Amino acid sequence: MSSASKISKLSKNVIRTRSSVTAINPQPEAIHLKALDSAKPYSEIPGPKPLPILGNTWRLLPLIGQYDVSDVARLSSLFYKEYGKIVKLSGLIGRPDLLFIYDADEIEKVYRQEGPTPFRPSMPCLVKHGEPWRTFRTKVQKPILQLRTVKKYIEPIEIVTKDFINRMIEMKDEHDEMPKDFDNEIHKWSLECIGRVSLDVRLGCLDPNPTPNSEPQKIIDAAKYALRNIAILELRFPFWRYFPTTIWTKYVKNMDYFIEICMKYIDEAMERLKTKTVVDEKELSLVERILASEPDPKTAYILALDLILVGIDTISMAVCSILYQLATRPEEQEKLYRELKRILPDPDEPLDSKKLDQMVFLKAFVKEVFRVYSTVIGNGRTLQEDMVILGYRVPKGIQVVFPTLVTGSIEEYVSQAEQFIPERWMKRESDRYKIHPFASLPYGHGARMCLGRRFADLEIQVLLAKIFRSYKLEFHTSHLTIKSHLCMHQMEI
Repeated sequence: MSSASKISKLSKNVIRTRSSVTAINPQPEAIHLKALDSAKPYSEIPGPKPLPILGNTWRLLPLIGQYDVSDVARLSSLFYKEYGKIVKLSGLIGRPDLLFIYDADEIEKVYRQEGPTPFRPSMPCLVKHGEPWRTFRTKVQKPILQLRTVKKYIEPIEIVTKDFINRMIEMKDEHDEMPKDFDNEIHKWSLECIGRVSLDVRLGCLDPNPTPNSEPQKIIDAAKYALRNIAILELRFPFWRYFPTTIWTKYVKNMDYFIEICMKYIDEAMERLKTKTVVDEKELSLVERILASEPDPKTAYILALDLILVGIDTISMAVCSILYQLATRPEEQEKLYRELKRILPDPDEPLDSKKLDQMVFLKAFVKEVFRVYSTVIGNGRTLQEDMVILGYRVPKGIQVVFPTLVTGSIEEYVSQAEQFIPERWMKRESDRYKIHPFASLPYGHGARMCLGRRFADLEIQVLLAKIFRSYKLEFHTSHLTIKSHLCMHQMEI
């Protein structure tokens, strides 16, 4: 079976009598209808004007197009500068309109009004939403999202991270520099952590003499290709729906391979569970925790595949961005070192949740990197009913995009937005800096918040703590350019 089938108010009235005053509260539904009736039409929302037949799809094509679909962050920033706080990208052949919202108050309103099964914008090349998603989420959210469960994995993640640091020492050249493909080594660390946490297996990503065609490397390459080409498949003309284009063929091939290899490891984890004697709860993988209370193994399969596919590239590129910012900001790196030295007088001292909780500057630095330099543009929703957004009536079915990478840098919502200030996220400094709670949400909000966010945070924190407690990082080559990609979550097999 191919991946194409696998992935598949009335105003307030007051009645006065001689003895009392009684208020008739307006009904929310009536208020909603009145707001819709008085709103400006959807057609008046600003945005690039579609051409007859070609719509706006031509603007995203290579050579003749004016927008680079591989850099969605730059695209969303251009829209905001040219059109303002609400921008409609209509006339996309084969898909609904995209509505970009750059108002943190309106973003909050959309999030607050969504029901128990909010819809993310669907992607025909990888779809999962609605009630099936709600059922899946209910089954897996306890082992994934409970903080006390996540903390049980500090030790195994630290072990993997120590092995990675030893690998870094081996990779250094005579100038103490890392290899040019160091980002790929970060991907290996990320995959090794995910394998250990989700499947209780060491995949061998950190072996001293890996081969270019090793299974872990192929998993990484397949996940990279799939994630980094979704925008091209979804936003450019969907030729792939009518005949097998080159990019679609490669996409399916990579997804097929990714699923095949990952399923092999997942099946092995299932078999081990049948004869495994658990002495310590920390020995349970996430898949095992789910299977202990969920008889349908498909739930565990979906979770493991989702964590691996989304986690490899998203976490790895976030780490690359954070390491680069620390390497080019020596004062902040020194602050981090002093914090770590205070919490970990002995650099070989094992980490635990209490120590991690004290690393307030580390966490603040990561949040500031996500605000300014996130490798994920933001989040989105498919509207389940007509809504009024910034005075316009937006119909059901429109896909709204919240580019928090842009809203997180708007002065109206974040004071001194152009400056990199990690301290703005620290409680003792929070009174000095204004930041709208919905301006920067790299993991989303509410019921559709990223399932793996706690593990992503934990992996990043452990890696930074272990590296910067003992080592200093420098960057001596040309300035890096960061591109942000569309992000997807929850897959269906």
